[in-house]
Amino acid sequence: MKKSGLKISTAILLMAGIVSCNNQASSNSKKTDTSGNAGGNNSAAGTSAWVRLFDGVSQKGWHGYNKPAGELKNWTIEDSSLVCLGAAADAHGGDIITDQQFENFELAWDWKVTKGANSGVMYHVVEDTAYQAPYETGPEYQVIDDIGFPDKLEEWQKAGADYGMYTSNERKKLKPAGDWNSSKIIFNKGHVEHWLNGEKIVEFQAWDADWTKKKEEGKWKDYPGYGTAKTGHIALQDHGNKVYYRNIMIREL
Repeated sequence: MKKSGLKISTAILLMAGIVSCNNQASSNSKKTDTSGNAGGNNSAAGTSAWVRLFDGVSQKGWHGYNKPAGELKNWTIEDSSLVCLGAAADAHGGDIITDQQFENFELAWDWKVTKGANSGVMYHVVEDTAYQAPYETGPEYQVIDDIGFPDKLEEWQKAGADYGMYTSNERKKLKPAGDWNSSKIIFNKGHVEHWLNGEKIVEFQAWDADWTKKKEEGKWKDYPGYGTAKTGHIALQDHGNKVYYRNIMIREL
């Protein structure tokens, strides 16, 4: 009886060990990303870690378009936000760009506008004295106060649109001036997505027949360099209004 009891006890212990190992494996498989990355887990092949383009305390990593590195006179920092003071008289002269350049990426940021304000986030910007401003080369995610803007806006001019090219869909939910919005641009080998407050509102394929037709017949027909670069700088636009940006992060795809 004692030997039989010992065998039973050993079997029970072995079974308990197997269950414990299975539970541990299950627990490990359910662990989520705790790195603070804006886009969740980072398991996709070829996807790098999230990098902050703005550290919340300095203007490091940015410079004025076609200007040397140094203090950005028309931008300041308020409450961990990079703030455009609206010093530019028009859409030239006040824009800032990243020191780094990017090709395929996921870019995420928060923004808010003052009443009637206009701005934008551009990518694949070519820095060259042949161009006056980033918008001549870089596609733009429109940042604007749809409701309070003093003039009538076309759909391709409204917040979240690919400015002058693609309009947002019915899932767009824009927060009013003074409230923070969250946005994202995904550019991956020509496939482009615009996100606003958790919803995908624009999707298109750069450089295909539809894109080329829109460029050649619309806003950008007189800008041969628009949208042609495969890599370039990220830009924030000064359009003469006060606008706030924070939590600006990017990961390369």
